[in-house]
Amino acid sequence: MQDTDTQLQNFLHKIDFQNTEINSSQMEIIKSIQEIGTLGVKTLANLLYEHKMNQSISPLDGFIYEELLQIQDKEIQNFLTDNFPSGLIPLQSEKSIDYSYLQKLLQNKNFLEADILTQKKLCELASVDLNTRNWLYFTDISNLPVTDLKTIDTLWRIHSRNRFGFSIQQQIWTNVQGNKDKLFQKIGWIVDNNLCRYPQEFIWDLNAPKGHLPLFNQLRGTQALIYLLSHNAWQSL
Repeated sequence: MQDTDTQLQNFLHKIDFQNTEINSSQMEIIKSIQEIGTLGVKTLANLLYEHKMNQSISPLDGFIYEELLQIQDKEIQNFLTDNFPSGLIPLQSEKSIDYSYLQKLLQNKNFLEADILTQKKLCELASVDLNTRNWLYFTDISNLPVTDLKTIDTLWRIHSRNRFGFSIQQQIWTNVQGNKDKLFQKIGWIVDNNLCRYPQEFIWDLNAPKGHLPLFNQLRGTQALIYLLSHNAWQSL
């Protein structure tokens, strides 16, 4: 029978942090490390800290972080509070906008509320008066800072196991060669050749098609969405 250290090392060798596709086998490995006990949990916590220092937080780190949050252990909770006081993702903003509640909603998989808040944050970023309208025109897109778009997108990706986010939609948009109808089919915004009705026909959990969330203006036309998917924020990804 393997000793604990050997078992732990065998599990660690099987983790693939470079793979952006988070599958059930990878999640089972993380759970198996947790089940080793204190040594396994501390190892996972140290991995998170190492990736934070290397600025290499991955979607699998998001899963690990969410698992550690559920552990009723004072030492681990203090570790997370001390090293990740605002959550796993650095909440960078060129306009000093607070994304902490958005991060909390996404950590807790409250995707409908997170989607609503995301739209409000985008309007705030574009200096749109929410008392006037709560959506963006295509002319507003150029006013969205790269830093903030990447923060919002990273929050969605990391806390959805890399299933949701504007950059995910942009990748699909590129793969279908800019065909709007094919994009909407791929991400599940069309049912029986009709746009989904909001909110009841959208899927607000991780069973949704890849790229399904967040929503963006599609009920008011697609021009703003196309401009968003063409934003400079995604050019370096």
